[in-house]
Amino acid sequence: MPGSGGRVIVVGAGGEMCRVAVERLARSSEVGLLELADLRPESLEPLVARLPRGSATTRKLDLFDQAELRELVDGADLVLLGAGPYIKTSSPVIQACLEAKVPYLDFDDDVESTEHALGLDTEAKAAGIPVYVGCGASPGMSNVMAVDAAGDLDSVDDIDLCWLVGDERPNVGRAVLEHLLHISAGECVTWEDGRRVVHETFVETGRFPILAGEPDVLLYETAHPEPVTLPRRYPDAGRIRCVGGLDPAPLNGLARGIGLAVQEGRMTAEEAVDFVHGVIQGRLGSPQGWRHTLRGMIGQVRRGESGVAAMTTFLATSAVKHVYPYKGGLLARVYGLKDGKPAVSTRRTVLDPDGAFDDMGGVTGAACAAFALLALDTGRTRTGAFAPEDWADPAAFYQALERVGVPRREIVETVH
Repeated sequence: MPGSGGRVIVVGAGGEMCRVAVERLARSSEVGLLELADLRPESLEPLVARLPRGSATTRKLDLFDQAELRELVDGADLVLLGAGPYIKTSSPVIQACLEAKVPYLDFDDDVESTEHALGLDTEAKAAGIPVYVGCGASPGMSNVMAVDAAGDLDSVDDIDLCWLVGDERPNVGRAVLEHLLHISAGECVTWEDGRRVVHETFVETGRFPILAGEPDVLLYETAHPEPVTLPRRYPDAGRIRCVGGLDPAPLNGLARGIGLAVQEGRMTAEEAVDFVHGVIQGRLGSPQGWRHTLRGMIGQVRRGESGVAAMTTFLATSAVKHVYPYKGGLLARVYGLKDGKPAVSTRRTVLDPDGAFDDMGGVTGAACAAFALLALDTGRTRTGAFAPEDWADPAAFYQALERVGVPRREIVETVH
């Protein structure tokens, strides 16, 4: 049966990450009816069958049909957008929420749409609603972890926000791949020397202890919203960057090679997503796509980012549809001063093979559900447009994760 909380509309509920958020919210006694909307509502039937009876309804929705969307969100206590890529989907849904005066929340991980949403602060205040953006894993939980770590220091100099996604083949959606290719080549907005600058994404690197008990992992600076939003809270920081990567390492070469092919006009975005999606599903793919893939992987080897053995093993095992054990997670590292001396504070998610964060969808979905509970807690008492670090207190966020069923021991640890 539905809980005692409010009416929550979930737009694009069929996405893999959004399904996790829906399941965790549906099992919370703090949430009322969940109305799940998707362009293909039949895809939601297996999800609804797993939920407590009466906790959710489904309906078909084309989110680009403004009249239909406006009718759906009217009177809701919260609208959660789970359909990506957000550079295409967030604007119409936010506009409908502004018109209906209904709180909005998403897990947007694109810089362009994040900045557009935050630029609607005046409109959100006029409508008397909060617009919460970037409420997933990275951005989202990573921002909160950074604030948590910064609280150990007297001043903040630099912040590194890190993500690692393990081998999730074949369960990777097209929207996720479109985002990956978007951030693996082209411009990367970041914060350096106390100002906003533009780098080439997937070029600068660093090694970080993102996996407990294993060697530091090479990660790539990438185009993500955290370096755009966090300087508003830490304007005196010298550097704020987001670095990320894929495990096994040759997947980074695949993403970089195909991303560069799109950037250079050698493949269309649709051709690129088709190729990568096919490879992930175990299909052979086009010779053109493999040429660009090998270009990316060989570039890794030449730069010393990966080895020939790792590349050849990956190619050979992929041919027989071998999947690597999952290795992934989040890490936030803050550098600054404590009692007048240089100090470093680090937070890291806990990887348990049988736990809540056993893939990126699990982290993103659970985090989104926790943010949604916090949003429902405050209702409409907060107005304006917000990134996670603007409104989500770390202790309250970790408690919200527990409220949606994540054991405390699996949430976050301090790295010494």
